[in-house]
Order: sequence, then structure tokens, then C-alpha cells
Amino acid sequence: MAFSFSRKVLLVLGVVWLIVLLCLWFPDLMPLPSFIKQRALGHTKVDAENGGPFLHAQAFQMARFNKSALDQGDIIHVCITSDENTLGGMVALVNSIDLNTRHPVMFHLVVDQNSLAHIKTWIEGSRLRDIMYEVKAFPEEWVAGKIQLRGSRPELGKPLNYARYYMPRLFPDLHGRIIFIDDDAIVQGDLYDLYTMELKSNTWAAFSDDCTGSNKRITMMKNVYSEYIDFKNKQVQLQDMSPMECSFNSGVYVTEMDLWRKNNITEQLERWMTLNTVEEVYGNEKGGGGSQPPMMLVFYKKYTHLDPNWHVRYLGWTRGTSYTAPFLRQAKLLHWNGPIKPWARASQHSNIWDRYFIQDPMKRFVPVRKS
Repeated sequence: MAFSFSRKVLLVLGVVWLIVLLCLWFPDLMPLPSFIKQRALGHTKVDAENGGPFLHAQAFQMARFNKSALDQGDIIHVCITSDENTLGGMVALVNSIDLNTRHPVMFHLVVDQNSLAHIKTWIEGSRLRDIMYEVKAFPEEWVAGKIQLRGSRPELGKPLNYARYYMPRLFPDLHGRIIFIDDDAIVQGDLYDLYTMELKSNTWAAFSDDCTGSNKRITMMKNVYSEYIDFKNKQVQLQDMSPMECSFNSGVYVTEMDLWRKNNITEQLERWMTLNTVEEVYGNEKGGGGSQPPMMLVFYKKYTHLDPNWHVRYLGWTRGTSYTAPFLRQAKLLHWNGPIKPWARASQHSNIWDRYFIQDPMKRFVPVRKS
């Protein structure tokens, strides 16, 4: 009798063990609860689509589990803007956030009219099909007649470069906090840490300044306001700003949507843009023009400082390596600001960006070095 009982116990254990193995090997075939199945499938998809084991493949994909049951207060809101020339950067950035953030993320994607169908096809045809997102076309008439470049890189004059000014207009029903990230960046940390940072009183946003940590060592400029703003301009002089005030980079920032609305920040930015079309406010200085100078004028001494680890930049200024491998591994966010983008032929540290890039199913965006 004891022998028969032992055989039954062993048989039951064997069946249980077989079920466990089947759950691990074939999660898509097993009648599991959806959240368990998504965990298992998430790892399998990442390995398959990236050609092997992936360092961040087991990130906790809470946004995929039960979207309808999510509390709105638990969702991280991220805005990314891109046009048809940089759309692959948007996809790689979204993928990096999705893989490395252990909290639900809602992506607010803003593109040009020609890229609306393209980005939707790209997302829906890849492992990103389950993310929470919305896509909107940027009304380029909002900046028509307001952009004036002087001796600057022509790509900085594209309308989508100024979409970062218009988040409350683009998303009128969105309140609370949002993170803006340029499309030539990669996130390696858990974005929840950035999203929950404290904004100091009497500040409207958080930026990374150019005088702290590694961000002061790469540029050949002095990292001060006079490198971006024409202090001979009478309207600038009325602002009582110091030309030696430390500059900051607007490619990554955290803000509160209602705070932005309350202080009419979009209108303030538009005022400086419009003024610059009739008299020189910015553009001929070493820092150039584009969307950066108006942000510096409006947010002068009105921002909280980001942890430098959350905005490691200047990866797009030189062809040679700017940072050591150990330093890059611990960086939370990498930004290829500058003329040399991570999808370009001569980009530095492009191997990091390549880990997150998902091939374009329409074959319209191909990294130059892979063409």
C-alpha cells in the first residue's frame, strides 16, 4: 500500500513539473492568467527580435497586464516628437523605455502628417504593439512665420523641433506630470525615478544644466547664457539676466501640464520666437538657434536641476568616443544631441542604440551604416 501511495505522489509531482516546464517553454499555448502569460511572452519576444539574450529583457511590463484596471495616477506620461527623417529614433527610444521601465507608460507621440500611418504600422508590426500610446500630427501652421535661423544647423529649423512648446495644446485633456525626451536619446534606467522627482517650489520644470558632472567637459563653449542669447538686444536686457548664468539643455525635461498652462509658457515661448524674426535675439552666437534659446529665456532661474545621470549628452558632437564603457553602462539616459545622430554612419557608441532599434517594416528608415 505504501509503495502504491509513493507511486501516486511521484506521478502527481511529475505532472506538476511537466506543467511548469510547458508554462515556461510554451506560454502562448497554455491557459494561464493574462498577466503571467505576458511576463513569459515578454521575455521570449525580446530575445527573438533582438537576436539573442537581451540585458533588459525581463523588465516588468506592467502596462501590458491589465490596462483597463490601471489607476491613472500610476501611469508615467512621456512625450516624444519626430519627423520622417528621425522616426527610427522615436521607435528606438520608445523601445528602450518600454524595456527598462518597471511601471506603466503612456506614450504621447507627435509626428509630421506624412508619418502618421508610418509610425502606427511600425509599432503595430513589432513587439511594441501592446504599449499604451497615442499619435498626433503636429499642426505646422502653429510655428509658421515664427522660425528664424541665423548661422545655425538647418535641421534645427524644422517645425517638429518646436513641438515641445505645445504639449498643453496638443493634449488638452492631459493634466499632471509629463516627461519630454528628444528622439535621439536612449533610456537605460527606470523612468519612474525621473517621473517622481521633486520639483522645487517656484520652478516650472526640471532640466539638466551644462555645468554639472560630465555635461561640462565635452563642449568647447563656456556653458553660459551669452553663448546662446544676444545680450545686446534691448528686450533681453530688460529681463535682467546674467550673461554668465549656466546654460541648460531642453532635450529632456519634466514638467507639470497645469503649471505650464497657468504660467502661459507656450505664449511666452512664441513671443520670443516672433521677436527673433524681426530683430536678433538669438542665432548668431556659438550655441546657435533652434528651439533651445527661447526655452532658456522663459525658464531663466525657473527650473529644478536634473540629476546629470538622467541626461548624459554630447554623444552627437564628435565621431570619437566621448565616454568610457563603464560610465555609459551606469548612465540612465543617453542623448546624441548634435549633428551626428546614432543612426548615422560615423556615430559614436552606436552599438548601444542598435540594441533598441526595431527594423522598419516599410523599409523607409534604415540606419546609414546598415544600408
